[in-house]
Amino acid sequence: SRFLWFVFLFFSSSPLEGSGPLRPVFTKQPGSIVFPLHLNEPSREVTFSCEAQGHPPPSYRWKMNDSFIYSQPGSRYSISGGNLRISQLNKEEDAGIYQCLASNSFGTILSREASLHIAYLEEFKTQRRSPVSVREGQGVVLLCGPPAHMGELTYSWIFNEYPSFVKQDTRRFVSQKTGNLYIAKVEPSDVGNYTCVVTNTVTQSRVQGPPTSLVLRNDGIMGEYEPKIEVQFPEVLAVAKGLTVKLECFALGNPVPAITWRRPDGVPFPRKVDVGKSSGVLEIPYFQQEDAGQYECTAENSRGKNTVKGRLSFYASPHLVEKPQDVQKAIDESLLWECKASAKPKPSYRWLKNGEPLESFEDRIQVVNGALSISSLTLSDTGMYQCIAENRHGRVFANAELRVIGDEIITECLIFVSVLDNGSLRISNITKQDAGLYTCVARNQFGVASSAGTLVVKEPTIITSKATQLDVTVGESVVVPCQVSRDPSLDVKFTWFFNEQLINFGSHGGYFEKVGGASAGDIMIRNIQLRHAGRYTCAVQTKVDSASIATDVVVRGPPDPPLDIKVDEVTETTSFVSWSPGPDNHSPVFAYNIQIRSPFSLGWQAAKTVPESLGGQQLSARVVELSPWVEYEFRVLATNSVGTGEPSKPSQKIRTKDTLPRTTPARVSGGGGSRSELVITWEPVPEELQCGPGFGYVVAFRPLGGQSWMQAAVTSPDASRYIFKNESIPPFSPFHVKVGVYNNKGEGLFGPVTTIYSAEEEPSRAPSRVRAKSLSASEVEVSWKPLPWSTSRTRIMGYEVRTTQLKTKDRPDTASVMRTVGNRTSAVIRGLDPSSTYHIKLKAYNSAGVGPDSVVVNVTTKRPPPSQSPDKVTWNTTDSKLILKWDHVKSLENESEVMGYKVMYKQSRQSRPSVVETNSTSLELSLPVDEDYIIQIKPVSEGGEGSSSKQITIPRIAGLILALMAFITIILQYAELLVDVFRLSCQCSFW
Repeated sequence: SRFLWFVFLFFSSSPLEGSGPLRPVFTKQPGSIVFPLHLNEPSREVTFSCEAQGHPPPSYRWKMNDSFIYSQPGSRYSISGGNLRISQLNKEEDAGIYQCLASNSFGTILSREASLHIAYLEEFKTQRRSPVSVREGQGVVLLCGPPAHMGELTYSWIFNEYPSFVKQDTRRFVSQKTGNLYIAKVEPSDVGNYTCVVTNTVTQSRVQGPPTSLVLRNDGIMGEYEPKIEVQFPEVLAVAKGLTVKLECFALGNPVPAITWRRPDGVPFPRKVDVGKSSGVLEIPYFQQEDAGQYECTAENSRGKNTVKGRLSFYASPHLVEKPQDVQKAIDESLLWECKASAKPKPSYRWLKNGEPLESFEDRIQVVNGALSISSLTLSDTGMYQCIAENRHGRVFANAELRVIGDEIITECLIFVSVLDNGSLRISNITKQDAGLYTCVARNQFGVASSAGTLVVKEPTIITSKATQLDVTVGESVVVPCQVSRDPSLDVKFTWFFNEQLINFGSHGGYFEKVGGASAGDIMIRNIQLRHAGRYTCAVQTKVDSASIATDVVVRGPPDPPLDIKVDEVTETTSFVSWSPGPDNHSPVFAYNIQIRSPFSLGWQAAKTVPESLGGQQLSARVVELSPWVEYEFRVLATNSVGTGEPSKPSQKIRTKDTLPRTTPARVSGGGGSRSELVITWEPVPEELQCGPGFGYVVAFRPLGGQSWMQAAVTSPDASRYIFKNESIPPFSPFHVKVGVYNNKGEGLFGPVTTIYSAEEEPSRAPSRVRAKSLSASEVEVSWKPLPWSTSRTRIMGYEVRTTQLKTKDRPDTASVMRTVGNRTSAVIRGLDPSSTYHIKLKAYNSAGVGPDSVVVNVTTKRPPPSQSPDKVTWNTTDSKLILKWDHVKSLENESEVMGYKVMYKQSRQSRPSVVETNSTSLELSLPVDEDYIIQIKPVSEGGEGSSSKQITIPRIAGLILALMAFITIILQYAELLVDVFRLSCQCSFW
């Protein structure tokens, strides 16, 4: 019979960590920190984390802005383990780039860069600002000029008094880039005080600038003009993948310009692109490669349009696609390490050795496109190497160890070959030399039998990546390595598990992606989220063996929302808020912020608290400066070194206790009304300032010089006027008036005393010496002698002009009324019909009514201007002059005779034309010839201006022709001179 034989193959594995010498490997690297700095904050401390494994254990050093940090007694810097702590932070000295260096006997490695930004917001330094004076219809820009700060800002503007904020629409725009307020066309309702409010989104602090007064000039109304784009986006703007970009565009103009957006290449905007209600902001979320290109904003009104363009370019910071691996080489061998990264723009590469720049003093060390080659290796080449791939948007590090060993290696060789009792052959610690043909021979008394078999020895499959822990921040991308060495003749299969569940690539929202090659099963987790924290296991399998490795991934992120928000100890202006901490997501909470919301606030606002700054261990605080008898909600936000987390759920609504009212009505005024009335008006007190139920007003008044006050209660909290009527009140007599407040708790204070006049009498006389004359076919000027401006019983506020067109066969009488303001003595009535007769009469008016009619005057408008436009317009140029000619315009029988002409001309780039008047049908203009000109001609008559000719464009080529003719003239003159000289020198007579 035959006996079967077995060979047992045992594959060796890498030594366990700590069992032998190991190079330094980072298990935790520092992350960037934004520290919110508040004024008078007692605790100003941050800690950068850094940990590395290795044997011997690594030692640590730190760099700031490429200079080493030295920790000395009394210094603000201290290093504990690998962590760097900075106390008593200084925004001028401590902001910068930090890196950790870990070293042991195998070499030094340099960590990734971590930035420290100290966010703060100072107060406005300017205390007063000069008023801004504009004409009605003009556009205006009010400058914010934010104070010194660090961290993203948001801007809003208060109009007159808080909480009245400027509402943005097609006419008003607040730039979130500069903070400036833009009003495309000023209206009378815009007059008032404007205050810029700046909020730091990191520190949640807010400051107000000094108010700016906007006043109207009294020299007329601004006419219409074409749009002028004041808010523009950059000509070129680089945007990273995945970011949200906002482009701003706003124009001044009259009429108010309309803003439109488009891409000049005709590509339509995808659905994700959002254009604000006022069209002043174009928002592109989740920026991708296809979003790159040119964008165009156009502002247009009836007077013209204006356009700006800008290009958005796509960029990406470097990401390693091929990196060096640890290697052991003998003396005089060669080394080639590849290092490649994907990025836009393309990255540059440099190498470090033991944390210092690798200097290529010798020809044997070369760096080409990221690849490092070293020929004729020596023992001094041993160490830790790092490849750095970088562009202007970021950099990435790859670490590898080079060990150079001598020629003579002494190893212990143990051979274990034994025959088991059952005849099987066991070979332990198998090597390549054990491969070959094996024959088993069995003997007994009956004879001999044999069996042969071939042993094929394969290289073991070994995972060369070290089991480690990866420490990443939410939103980053991380590669979990699974590198192997294996027999090239065996196929290898990589399988990944997350928390013992199989990873199905292509699902999971596209977060997981295989990035390894034939001998690597690396996976990348893109845009990592908190839910991706856990254990990742790589299982490697061939036909003959298998192996696995686990990597723990710790994801650091902003804190989860605080829990169990409770509000108690409520008074008129304070409440006590407490909470429980939520998970800190592997980064300790160092600050809390409380926000409040009421029916009267614009969303959630930062609350003022005692203590003012809430540290990471503070789980309660007293909220102060609340308004009495207002319903509030509270929520809490936590902040760690990664950022500020989502807010907690709002607390239950609570109402502060009521108290005596503290706010008196603003803008107490009045006057006017009917005979024997005293009209008193005020601005109602907002509900949030009424301090309790049963709110109303107390109106007190007395004649000027009187001793006792008369009082009346107005029970409606929304009331804004009170009328006292008494037949004994003299017309237009002064009263002292004050308005107070009350609620169910009692009476509050009175406001300041102001003087108000009782109702006056209507004017008793009519203006005299009324005259009217025709100015044109559509305009008439009326003049009169004014009445006395003011008497003891009445005032004159202006005059009412009534114009009536006499009826004809085809049209009944039609009348129109216009009012003048102030003590004017004339007015121009426009929009009348030509060759028509009008009756005109005047009345004086004031707040009480109108007075008696003046005498009626008649006036007839002039015949209409010529309806024909200038024809056969010709032009010619000579030197720098432009000569225009045209045919005379003949008026029709019912039209006014032509008295002359108006010639309007402008350069093509100008908005307003120049005008020249002439009595003839030709005109000579001295104009520069290096510009295009647009020219129009109108006839002028006593009835007004007639129809205009068509626009005539005179191109700049005329200037080129003139210049060429002048040049030819000079050449000819010069040639004649040469001929004269030649003739005199030769004394030739045939000339």
